[in-house]
Amino acid sequence: MLPGWALGVMPLEPLADALRQDLPGWEITLLDYAALTSPEGGRLACHDVDAWLAALDRELPDGTWLCGWSLGGMLATALAARRGQRTPGLITLAANASFVARQGWPAAMAAETFAAFRQGFQRAPARTLERFAQLVAQQGNAPRRPAGSRLARELCVACADTPQEQALAGLALLETLDLRETLGLLSAAQLHLFAADDALVPGGACEAVTDCLPAAGRAERIAAAGHAFPLERASEVAARLVAFITSNRVEHADVGSRP
Repeated sequence: MLPGWALGVMPLEPLADALRQDLPGWEITLLDYAALTSPEGGRLACHDVDAWLAALDRELPDGTWLCGWSLGGMLATALAARRGQRTPGLITLAANASFVARQGWPAAMAAETFAAFRQGFQRAPARTLERFAQLVAQQGNAPRRPAGSRLARELCVACADTPQEQALAGLALLETLDLRETLGLLSAAQLHLFAADDALVPGGACEAVTDCLPAAGRAERIAAAGHAFPLERASEVAARLVAFITSNRVEHADVGSRP
């Protein structure tokens, strides 16, 4: 499981715990980007997508199901393409095919908004991360909920542990990754979950991603949920993931799906 931008593994721990209960005997690994190293041995903080994919590929055994939240889902998708038959299944959570809007892909964050966010992070990282945590916890344009405010504070604490240079590299990845064609070429089983009221990934991304998928791929929307649905709705999300994995395991057993 690959986390979202600047959030570390903490927000995905409830989902990982739920999966461990529902998939006994499986190894559920939360991969912390801060633990990744470059070929030279230092912390991975470059802006090169291929370097990140190479580091992830070294870290994970063949036959691993890949799951990722937001940026993690985009990296998982690119890694699945790199690994080919070595990846039996791919699951993404609130992950767009292109996080930034580009020609032919309007269902994404406006390029001007993204550029302003990156500039704000460079100038005032703590204040920008606080605003980011609020957006993750938000449900659409609804008034701030008490539970959402508590969650935003928890996420802000999680953000504080992310090295700034690695967070900047993550922003470069979000801007660079364009997976529209990749989704249609994957041999792995695919499930893509979106939130109906996501403040960071527009609702139209679910339909747009659906149009990119092969016939067997699935994209679904979770009602009354924001970008933080993997944390706030961990049990429900785990049940969806387990049902999908269980239904697809048999046909991929030859590439080492576990236990």
